[in-house]
Amino acid sequence: MIFTNITNIDEFFETVDKCEGKIELVTEQGDSFNLKSTLTKYVVLVKILSSCTIVEARIKAYSYADAQKLMKFMANH
Repeated sequence: MIFTNITNIDEFFETVDKCEGKIELVTEQGDSFNLKSTLTKYVVLVKILSSCTIVEARIKAYSYADAQKLMKFMANH
């Protein structure tokens, strides 16, 4: 899934934390980062501090239920 213009970063990570399975951020180079990892959250936050928005993110959910939670988050924002 490609998410764009995520402005509520805190609520985005709260949604990720509610997911039961693995949720990854996939870079353009094909690297994957576990979004449930505290270290990854810090890295993502440092990258977006200047704009307070995630302009585009490729997110991979490993379960249908988790994908639905993420899509619901995006539909509400």
